[in-house]
Amino acid sequence: MDQSVKETLVGWAHKYNDPTYFQEDPIAFPKEFARRLQVGKASLADVEIAAALSAHLAWGRRTMIVRDCGRMFDQMGWKPYDYVMGGNYRDEDASLHRTIKWSEFAAICRRLRELYEGRESLEGLSAEDFRTRVFGQKEDRKAANKKIHMMRRWMVRDDGKVDIGLWRNTDKRELILPLDVHVHGQATALGLTSRRQKDIVTAREITDAFKEIFPDDPCLGDFALFGYGVTR
Repeated sequence: MDQSVKETLVGWAHKYNDPTYFQEDPIAFPKEFARRLQVGKASLADVEIAAALSAHLAWGRRTMIVRDCGRMFDQMGWKPYDYVMGGNYRDEDASLHRTIKWSEFAAICRRLRELYEGRESLEGLSAEDFRTRVFGQKEDRKAANKKIHMMRRWMVRDDGKVDIGLWRNTDKRELILPLDVHVHGQATALGLTSRRQKDIVTAREITDAFKEIFPDDPCLGDFALFGYGVTR
């Protein structure tokens, strides 16, 4: 990697790994429950459920995502774990967020309830487990699973800035960069990948490129790509 590109990416990563840029962002919701956890007014499960559901809605304009996440947590009475375990879900064909319906939300809640009946935390689930056992999608070993890897970044990275860092048994060196069309375009422009497919192979390739820069924390590179998007 060209040294000037590397230096630019390092600068962007450290500049944009800052809560200032993520106040109107879906991560704000699990962060709020993490704050409540610190004062004994929420549980780890509250944070996990908030992270999973907020990540699932993370599609489209951030203002719309935040608006609809707010509606979702209002529906849950701002007690995600109690709502999930209570079993009485809003289940209708009306839209919650874009093409995501309340019926899809209810199905995710049912699967979460089943999982929490047998475990205290979701941390041990793999990305594929989240895809099939939480979000109810078909198994796809090639899928980039952007939302899942974003949620895992939120829950694992522990530098005390943007991300939450409550999953302490997961090594942040093993995280995979969340890949969507924008990240793919930015990474391609910077020479981090030449692959056209927006799949897990490409996500790993971009992550490996950032391991050259941030060997102990490759997903710090996600903020560098955010910086590229902001500056462009």
